[in-house]
Amino acid sequence: MENLSLIDKLSDKIDALLAKLKHLAEENSRLRNEVVSLKAQSEAKDAQIAKLNEELAMKDLEIEEVIGKIEAMLGE
Repeated sequence: MENLSLIDKLSDKIDALLAKLKHLAEENSRLRNEVVSLKAQSEAKDAQIAKLNEELAMKDLEIEEVIGKIEAMLGE
């Protein structure tokens, strides 16, 4: 009878471990999906930053051209 009690306890502990394992596997899957999503967001933001940097460089060139024209008009 005592062996049956030990088997029941062992079975309960195994069930608890399996439940914990399932929970951790689900959490791991959720976190992996979140990482993929965050990486995609990061790449999109990197692309947006690169585009803005290009636009800024073009605006700087335009400003330099305008300054050059002004200086040419003033005879400098």
